[in-house]
Amino acid sequence: MANAYLQGVEISASQFLDIFHHYDNDGNGYIEGKELQSFIKELQQARKQAGLELTDQMKAFVQEYEKNTDAKIGIVELVQILPTEENFLLFFRQQLKSCAEFMQAWRCYDADHSGYIEADELKNFLKDLLQKAKKPYDEKKLDEYTHTTLKIFDSNHDGKLCLAEMARLLPDEENFLLKFQVSGYSQSKSEMESENQIDLDSIDENGYMDENELDALLKDLCEKNKKVLEVNKIPTYKTAIMALSDGGKLYRTELALVLCAEDISAPAPL
Repeated sequence: MANAYLQGVEISASQFLDIFHHYDNDGNGYIEGKELQSFIKELQQARKQAGLELTDQMKAFVQEYEKNTDAKIGIVELVQILPTEENFLLFFRQQLKSCAEFMQAWRCYDADHSGYIEADELKNFLKDLLQKAKKPYDEKKLDEYTHTTLKIFDSNHDGKLCLAEMARLLPDEENFLLKFQVSGYSQSKSEMESENQIDLDSIDENGYMDENELDALLKDLCEKNKKVLEVNKIPTYKTAIMALSDGGKLYRTELALVLCAEDISAPAPL
């Protein structure tokens, strides 16, 4: 089926999702190693069988990755290669180019401050993106985009997106949340505290951090994770994280969105 989709002049959002899942055999969110080599080979074969030339994007992609067995690509890289009907995933990058802008959007669309973007909130988010990009759509297409985005990024299949899941729409170089995951900080609250990494309950006697306290925390994290977190990126990290704050006050629930894999269910102080 995936091979037939690769032969299409234009691929729908649902077909695109089927292609991604077909080649992401281990379900880790990336097409890599043998998966990537199989994709490249079958892409070339499918286009040839359909009598279609590789597009310029496809040619550049093949040239870059054909002999690179250690490479991997994510969902947004794939959507730039394939002739998707509406590159709705790319609208995100066009409108929200930095992690700070993404965090501001998150705070806006997580209307109930649950720490998740539910399906109705995601639909509103995508609707606004399409309007900003001046792209035509109807209700049926919007529902398809919402459903497809959930299926792509909802890694634990709970029907909603946490911050780390939705941040996969960002380019890797902008997605500093990936750095926290790699450094071992994106884990559960109990795991973090048991390893004496950070006590989220005592981040400040007032129950929140201000910008200066966050700066000190980030310097400490960078010192402990020199190979992953860069000291010269602290202003970038800080600006993005403070976009989640409430009037300059960063409560532990918001900080946990960045540092923890699990949601902190206790309500933020008033």
